[in-house]
Amino acid sequence: MGKDVEVSEQPEFTAKDYTDPPPAALIDLEELTKWSFYRALIAEFIATLLFLYVTVATVIGYKRVSEADQCDGVGVLGIAWAFGGMIFILVYCTAGISGGHINPAVTFGLFLARKVSLIRAVMYMVAQCLGAICGVGLVKGFQSAYYNRYGGGANTLSNGYDKGVGLGAEIIGTFVLVYTVFSATDPKRSARDSHIPVLAPLPIGFAVFMVHLATIPITGTGINPARSLGAAVIYNNKKAWDDQWIFWVGPFIGAAIAAAYHQYILRAAAIKALGSFRSNPNV
Repeated sequence: MGKDVEVSEQPEFTAKDYTDPPPAALIDLEELTKWSFYRALIAEFIATLLFLYVTVATVIGYKRVSEADQCDGVGVLGIAWAFGGMIFILVYCTAGISGGHINPAVTFGLFLARKVSLIRAVMYMVAQCLGAICGVGLVKGFQSAYYNRYGGGANTLSNGYDKGVGLGAEIIGTFVLVYTVFSATDPKRSARDSHIPVLAPLPIGFAVFMVHLATIPITGTGINPARSLGAAVIYNNKKAWDDQWIFWVGPFIGAAIAAAYHQYILRAAAIKALGSFRSNPNV
């Protein structure tokens, strides 16, 4: 007679109950009375300061070392890793305090999706820009002999590319980043796939890394208006200022497209709103 074999049942993974969180108020004056709001501003300021200090110092150091021998230094790959790695670290550190935006384009995209209020979005952008300026200022203070000589880490359009190409590169690059931010932090995804651990800062950092690989030869890779502004203010070069609009218009357009794509196509917000409208007996 055959031996009875016990068959162990495989655990079933079930999605958690999920309801969409209510949209953030457009103007929430009550935020101004909370310490958590100012703590978040400080976190954004410090995170952007550290981001610009490490990344711009990496760029200046690479150009100094590779001047004599192109094979020396970290290379474009190392620069891309510096930007992506710092975003991974800083988003991980600040996500629970401020959301870990560290980028006005990310903040703008989240504002359009009603994830943050107008007041918080504007104040975040101010804190990010001030942090970026201070971070690049530290690089210039520590490496004053090399800072201006090696371009100050400023974003400019590379020779051989017209402004339309640079703008398109910034739009696409920022779309990749902001789309990744929405996907990695989507609460519905976390509820549906609760058995799959997702460390949100990791894909966000990788998105920054990959975009830098593609875009450094064209614009030096902005995809972050605060990063571009901070370097332009401290370096104060005419070409950096002439090209500055590319690094604001491009990222904001890319962020807006990513927000619309995620909210209205992938999350079908437009269809849900239409269905709600049709099912309302008072309409």
